[in-house]
Amino acid sequence: IGQYKSSGKEGWNMSGKEEGKTYGYKVVKDVKREEFADIEEIEEIIKKELACRFGFIDGDEPYIAPSPFGYERNALYFHGGVNDRRAQLIQKNNKVCFEITTDLEIVRLEKLEVCSWMSEFRRVIGKGRAFILEDDEEKSHGLNLIVNHYAKGDFVFPKDKLDITLVVKVEISSITGIRMVGF
Repeated sequence: IGQYKSSGKEGWNMSGKEEGKTYGYKVVKDVKREEFADIEEIEEIIKKELACRFGFIDGDEPYIAPSPFGYERNALYFHGGVNDRRAQLIQKNNKVCFEITTDLEIVRLEKLEVCSWMSEFRRVIGKGRAFILEDDEEKSHGLNLIVNHYAKGDFVFPKDKLDITLVVKVEISSITGIRMVGF
């Protein structure tokens, strides 16, 4: 592991072997973890990010799946194929959790020692119950929320496409914001 200087940012060659493979960081005195419940900041994080990681229960094992998603107050939506693994898991147990992280940055504490590497971020975590939507109108609403997370418009989805598309609504039962901030 060797020190490098690139584009005016100091950092470390983390690979130790691959010349030129480097990761930039900033140096901070310490980091602090803060939880928050401000819905405006929570929604800002949700609206900013492109993917949500959903956690499911698979018997006695966890299963996580990142997915494009849509949001409206108290609910997240995602889609997939009607026979995909997530649909099978929801039918067995519809309890889910989710996580969305933004503004992720690697930081190093001033005092270089074990556990000196950390990250700054803002994150939303929560849990709820997932429901597979069957009604075409509800599925279209969910799909429009998903598509509008990425491109604005009012989209119409043909019946034959709705029939082969899994649309899931996660009714949020709890949601919390977390920020890790260096100072």
